[in-house]
Amino acid sequence: MELIMAEKAENKPDFKKEGSGNLDQTLRPHTWDEYIGQSKIKENLRILLTAARERGHAAEHILLYGPPGLGKTTLAHLISKTLGTNMRTTSGPAIERVGDLAAILTNLSPGDVLFIDEIHRLSKSIEEVLYPAMESGVLDIIIGKGPSARTVQLELPPFTLVAATTRISLLSSPLRSRFSGGTFRLEFYSTEEIAQILKRSAEILEVPMDEELLLTIASRCRATPRTANYLLKRCRDYAQIENKDISEEIIGNTFSLLEIDSLGLTRPDHILLSTLIDKFKGGPVGLNTLSAATGEEVSTIEDVIEPYLIRQGLVERTPRGRVATSEAITHMETCGI
Repeated sequence: MELIMAEKAENKPDFKKEGSGNLDQTLRPHTWDEYIGQSKIKENLRILLTAARERGHAAEHILLYGPPGLGKTTLAHLISKTLGTNMRTTSGPAIERVGDLAAILTNLSPGDVLFIDEIHRLSKSIEEVLYPAMESGVLDIIIGKGPSARTVQLELPPFTLVAATTRISLLSSPLRSRFSGGTFRLEFYSTEEIAQILKRSAEILEVPMDEELLLTIASRCRATPRTANYLLKRCRDYAQIENKDISEEIIGNTFSLLEIDSLGLTRPDHILLSTLIDKFKGGPVGLNTLSAATGEEVSTIEDVIEPYLIRQGLVERTPRGRVATSEAITHMETCGI
């Protein structure tokens, strides 16, 4: 028994080593220079934040929006670091009651950054409490019910609200208008920008890679840094198991296992395209029919699968339904699916 326990202790991984903890946090840029892309947003924020810091004031509230994985949370961390203040982080679904928001706001220190991710998922009643907090720096709390109810107004320390959302259309107009510091839309990245991001990540992970290999991965990551880092980590894992350096062969085998083709299309993308082309002769097909044929929820097709296919020119939306383009047919024939 002692021998078995000793063997287990020897084989136990050392989770204190680099890369064993929160690897995503390790790969996240920690300075503006390390943050690749979004140059217009960075310049606007630099001016806004530097001016506020020189005046000794809290920066105005900022709204960041765009698809997942483009760097909204990273920008929030850089904003806090630039202002030299603490950042308190929460999310829309986590704030269920007015009391939850009141507890967060009253515990802020002067100048703190409050980051609310997925702010579009706040309830309307909580939004109403947030308005005066953002605009006037006060928190209105109603105590009691009926004729005996009374309002207590609490003064809040100056703070900067940085909010992020993937669905800006779900934010009410009054809430959107209170982001006086600006509303910024994050754009998808170019292949060259993704390659730069991968180069930095590869150096942190101590994975030797040349420019050509970086571009090979960058071309399949759907123009998204989070996906790029995910694919790099999977290539590293495969190379480690095979006891080899990352090469074209390793990358190709990794993508084959993950079922990712040369355009970055995944299995759900392939199923949708093959359904359109093979079952419905390219369309047009109604969304509900397409959902039933593929086994995917309508919302999944609309919000997750379809946007990238439309950006790639593989699917078109028409009044009669979805249509597979000639490029989609050619691609599916070329990749042998």
